[in-house]
Amino acid sequence: MPLSIVHYPHPTLRYRSKPIRRVDQALRGIADEMLDLMYQFNGVGLAANQVDLPLRLFVANPAGKRDEGEELILVNPELQMPRGNESDQEGCLSLPGLYGQVKRPKAIRVSAYDLKGNSIERSVDGFLARVLMHENDHLDGVLFFDRMTDEARRELIDPLAEFETDFRSRQSTGEIPTDEDLIGRLDEWTERYA
Repeated sequence: MPLSIVHYPHPTLRYRSKPIRRVDQALRGIADEMLDLMYQFNGVGLAANQVDLPLRLFVANPAGKRDEGEELILVNPELQMPRGNESDQEGCLSLPGLYGQVKRPKAIRVSAYDLKGNSIERSVDGFLARVLMHENDHLDGVLFFDRMTDEARRELIDPLAEFETDFRSRQSTGEIPTDEDLIGRLDEWTERYA
């Protein structure tokens, strides 16, 4: 079944992802499909949670276009050594059309693995650092508006309520499974890879 981007308040978006213990051809295919979805919806990053997979994996390309910029596939990323602070606008493919100012460190150190098991260690700053922090937050069940000030978040109350109403209404018609069923399906993925 092809992957699709889940929208807030899908429960997998609040799920703390499990570390990946093995990479196989299917997981490589999932990463490729995630890149395709990211480009299709004009994104610069996409975390496994956003395609209903509870795994510590995300893809990113700050250029947002195939064959431009730097394409990254990070397995089991860890971010350390935050430096500085800056505020900038963020959006999210799981909250289409919603944006807000988020304060984050200017620079970080990232440790991760690629799909071949090679270690990735590097310092990043600016927009790429912001993208990596945003996607890594997804792996911990954190959404960008969780990082906004209370005052700024108040402006999002109505749009978030609309997302909630739409999602629950689609659940009530059976178009989307119940939260319990959605969370229950995550176990098969964690058994396979985590």
